[in-house]
Amino acid sequence: MGTLLERFDEHEGPVRGISFHPTQELFVSGGDDYKVKVWNYRTRRCIFTLQGHLDYVRTAYFHPEQPWIITASDDQTIRIWNWQSRQCIAVLTGHNHYVMCAQFHPTEDLVVSACLDQTVRVWDISGLRRKNAAGAPPVDPFSAQRANAQGDFFNVTDVVVKFVLEGHTRGVNWATFHPTMPLILSCGDDRQVKIWRMNDSRAWEVDTCRGHYHNVNSALFHPKREFILSDSEDKTIRIWDTTRRTLLQTFRRDQDRFWCLNAHPELNLFAAGHDNGLIVFKLERERPAAAVYQKSLIYVKDSQVLYDSNPIASIRTAPAGQYLPPPRTLSYNPTEQAVLLTSDNEGGTYELYIGGKTHRGSGKCAIWVGRNRFAVLDNTDVVIKDLANTTTKTIKLPVPVEAIFNAPGSQILLATATSVQLFDVQTRQVVAEINAAPVKYIAWSADMSSVALLCKHTITLATSQLEQMCQIHETIRIKSATWDASGVLLYTTLNHIKFALPNGDSGVIRTIDNPVYLVRVAGGEVHCLDREADVKVIKIDPTEYQFKLALLQHNHDKVVAIIRNSNLVGQSIIAYLQKTGYPEIALHFVRDDTARFELALECGDMDIALETAKAIDKPAYWHKFSQEALSRGYIGMVEQAYQRTKAYDKLSFLYSITGNLEKLGKMHKIATMRNHMGSRLQTSLLLGDVEDRVQALADSGQSALAYLTAKSHGLADKAEAIREAAGMDGADTGESHTLLVPTMPVTSLVDWPQLQTTKRTFKLDEPSENYNVAETLETDEVFGDRTVAPAPAAADIETGWDIDDAELQIDVELQNDAEFMPPQPGSSGAPNSQNAVEQIAAGNFERAIQLLNKQKGISSFAMLKPMFMDIYTGSQSVLTAQSILPNQSAQMYSMASALEKLQQGYDATTNAQFADALHIFRQLLLSLIFISDDDTDEVLAVCREYILGISMELERAAITDNPARLVELAAYFTHCQLRTDHEKLSLRLAMTTAYKHKCFKAAGEFAQRLLDLAPAPQIADKARKLITICDRQSRDSLEINYDAQKPLVICAASHTPIYQGEAAANCPYCQASYKPEYRGN
Repeated sequence: MGTLLERFDEHEGPVRGISFHPTQELFVSGGDDYKVKVWNYRTRRCIFTLQGHLDYVRTAYFHPEQPWIITASDDQTIRIWNWQSRQCIAVLTGHNHYVMCAQFHPTEDLVVSACLDQTVRVWDISGLRRKNAAGAPPVDPFSAQRANAQGDFFNVTDVVVKFVLEGHTRGVNWATFHPTMPLILSCGDDRQVKIWRMNDSRAWEVDTCRGHYHNVNSALFHPKREFILSDSEDKTIRIWDTTRRTLLQTFRRDQDRFWCLNAHPELNLFAAGHDNGLIVFKLERERPAAAVYQKSLIYVKDSQVLYDSNPIASIRTAPAGQYLPPPRTLSYNPTEQAVLLTSDNEGGTYELYIGGKTHRGSGKCAIWVGRNRFAVLDNTDVVIKDLANTTTKTIKLPVPVEAIFNAPGSQILLATATSVQLFDVQTRQVVAEINAAPVKYIAWSADMSSVALLCKHTITLATSQLEQMCQIHETIRIKSATWDASGVLLYTTLNHIKFALPNGDSGVIRTIDNPVYLVRVAGGEVHCLDREADVKVIKIDPTEYQFKLALLQHNHDKVVAIIRNSNLVGQSIIAYLQKTGYPEIALHFVRDDTARFELALECGDMDIALETAKAIDKPAYWHKFSQEALSRGYIGMVEQAYQRTKAYDKLSFLYSITGNLEKLGKMHKIATMRNHMGSRLQTSLLLGDVEDRVQALADSGQSALAYLTAKSHGLADKAEAIREAAGMDGADTGESHTLLVPTMPVTSLVDWPQLQTTKRTFKLDEPSENYNVAETLETDEVFGDRTVAPAPAAADIETGWDIDDAELQIDVELQNDAEFMPPQPGSSGAPNSQNAVEQIAAGNFERAIQLLNKQKGISSFAMLKPMFMDIYTGSQSVLTAQSILPNQSAQMYSMASALEKLQQGYDATTNAQFADALHIFRQLLLSLIFISDDDTDEVLAVCREYILGISMELERAAITDNPARLVELAAYFTHCQLRTDHEKLSLRLAMTTAYKHKCFKAAGEFAQRLLDLAPAPQIADKARKLITICDRQSRDSLEINYDAQKPLVICAASHTPIYQGEAAANCPYCQASYKPEYRGN
């Protein structure tokens, strides 16, 4: 805002009038050089100059429809120009002093002019329009002047004076038309602003606005409100009521006189020029006061409080001769259906509307803090009031506060100049604090777990306890914000709807023509209010931020589904994927071979890198590929790259270090054919071929070296022949000589052994979350219904369940497993260690037990005895040296082995082998005690949920005579956090069990939850049919201890529900929930 874009310097002297064309990229200017210039602001140049005035040009304006320009000048004339033909088409004479202003009427064929001769004239230009429409040639301006007197006599001129308005006692500086009404506004050196009304036959003065105490230089009608704005050399801008002609407000500038005033054609903005520049301002807030309750919108429009477009209260309007600013904020109480409004009137006031009654009071902010209480910020205090507007409590604030906002429970947010504090009203203490610029608005997520603090140019995302997640900076003002259901913040600026992720990443969703204020996001639609308080629904494409959120959450299935089904492409998304460390995903968006080559190298996909290198086939790319392949140990690919670039020396060395003597011999033949003595000598040396080495030295003219080499290696005849041919004397080389032969490698490998690590992969041929062929099974076959399903055969994998463990969302690196740093000689490395595994390995079992009790909360160690012995005996093992060893883990228990165990548990669960699965998950739960990794908490949570769910399923399978308990256990199973495919199957099991036992209400709820997970079409059809049946008989024939409407967890011992708000105990290790009676067991 306020940034200089361009300067236009062709006028000689001051420029007094400028106007932009309403539709084209043009503006016109007039100045003291008597010239009128027309500019193109896109090309930044003057197109042409209009000359004809004989004195200063005061104003210049475009006609709203015709290709005309009107200018007023100190030469006492008004000229109308055709800017297309670049000629003057009319000269308006009649004023006898400087003409200060002339403007076209916005819709009619009229012109108004103001002059220092104390008159305002209204001119009729309908004849000029008719003449222009008839296509008559332009008139010579001087002949027009000469014929003006005769034309007036016969009433045949193009422009005639319609009205002369006399009433000002001094010169008139400005005159303008009302945009829609037959009114004229004028102002002058008599310090008055006059309003005139006109009809077809006459014009008369309506009223005069008095209050300025110096010359009034400019005035205008507000384009949308019944206001008049005027500015003066008394250094003030004054706002007047058009209907009552009373002064509403005065804005004063201490040092600068105001000279001109203008309104934005579309926005509620005004600009006023003063001695040292200009100011851009608005008269009142344009943000409508609004609040959201569930899916309903409560907002203020036209002196009414609307609830989803239905009036629920009428707000007071301004008394006669006064100005009442619109409400600034709205707070809604759904219990009492009461509304709190605050405004900036009289330094801050609030109004309470409840039960048809209205209560008022003073205060900068007012918010609801309970069902029947609200808080008001009054100076340095927070006053708690009841529904009768009676003060019940006054709280002294610890610091000066600028605003208060709502927060969960009995807490409120206090916004200071430098921070935001979470304040508990009951304890009167500051619970948390976060640094932030002055906060104007806040936006809570639906579950009140996250909050967005909106400042002028920044947004701070924080948790409900004000722990900062990230901060987003904008260069222009932030208007509004709301949360998406997935936890993404959507916010608006002047021209954009944008998004912000919890990690701080942000982007543009779409552009908007006019500012809007977001209230709710539902799928691909944004519900918002515009500045006229009209509800708008804007279509958006959430693909980009959903894709980035899925990456942030490591949601493999969703990423694959978006890549497969959307058109998300572009340099920005590719750059984002590279920046965030996902080049393997960026590969799916790129078609350019060069870009694919760089991305493939970055993510280590050497197959794609080789493919693109072949497509590019340039030495520089083969060289880069060979270096990367060699560093990764892909010897076969390195060989291809060297062959493509004909790097013979490098190929020879490669074959040498890999022990490929056959190919090294071929390289020797190639060197001989190329007659490259250096390569020939090197390969013969690497092959141990003495005779060829001697011949190579001789052929290259190195007779002395050839002779010594032959003599040293016992080739006496060859040495003598070389000596005679070269005419050299013999030399004594001694008797102890050994043939220099390169050391042979232990083994010959195509590629070096690769370290086995768990690597993040994204393949488009993997099934996504919306594709699960397991849904083709019949409903009553789910989990076997007390029978065990056989494991799917390898050849029948396409008809089995999707057992991909991508939903675990764990990325594991095995660096700790691949490297082992032994303790220094002379110490065991364990006496002072806080690692229980190291203490066990050293035999310090008591110390290990103490550490596990302190760190994990474990009190019973009987089940851990076999693992203690495994770790201890494993630390005493010895491995003999071998030429090539597979990767050996330094730890007895590692995350890699845990993931393998986890997959086995998934497989057993998929195959309905519940007893085996329970044993696997329990062993995995215990082994995690001895693994130090950031991802153990996630695996631990998976084990806890599967152990609980499978235990309930085994109990259900053993029940024969208690149908209510059968339904209960099946229902509880659906509340375990399982993998998506297993969750679908648990819901189908519960749906079928409840339906068989005529618990129709519960069965319908399970069917609806199943539909929310998007099962296969045939399963979805069955679920919809079942919902239809259950809706007709919405009752349960059995009395079951289960309420789906209340949040619950399952007791791991009794397999009964613990509803939200009930007492519970948690395992200190796995956080499993138990009823209080099991505490300590």
